[in-house]
Amino acid sequence: MNKKGFTLIELLVVIAIISILAVVVFVALDPATRFAAARDAVRENDTQELLSAIKIHQVDNNGDYLSVIDGMATNAVYMIGTTTSNCDDYNSYCDEAVDGDAMCVNLGDLVTGGYIGEIPVSPEDEVAWTTVYTGYTLKRSVSGIITVQACESEGTGVIDAAR
Repeated sequence: MNKKGFTLIELLVVIAIISILAVVVFVALDPATRFAAARDAVRENDTQELLSAIKIHQVDNNGDYLSVIDGMATNAVYMIGTTTSNCDDYNSYCDEAVDGDAMCVNLGDLVTGGYIGEIPVSPEDEVAWTTVYTGYTLKRSVSGIITVQACESEGTGVIDAAR
């Protein structure tokens, strides 16, 4: 009697080897780190997109900023969003703190003017950001340099764009 096939021991050894390889590959790929890097890439893109929309609007309007940006105190950090209160409530999650409770800036005119499709909202990490508090901040320097910064960054350092 000549039976062909695998013994139980052979099958268990193969399953064990495959399991070990699967664990090694899973650890090597480190999905948590990959997801964090993907969220940071979105944040980087969003800061660049917001800054470009602001600057294109400025060029189209003979060097004038949006009125809400022009009305901002210089060197003060504002939360981009649609509210006017509790703007500093998320400071513990931001790399640079918003300077006060009423320090929000609504950039909705960029959308209505066709400079950007919508105001971006930071991907969720520790905070579920919304259009009310987007997870992005805005600062205008005395010399007119605009800085858009993501509140959260997951291992890549501060995420910002300035021009």
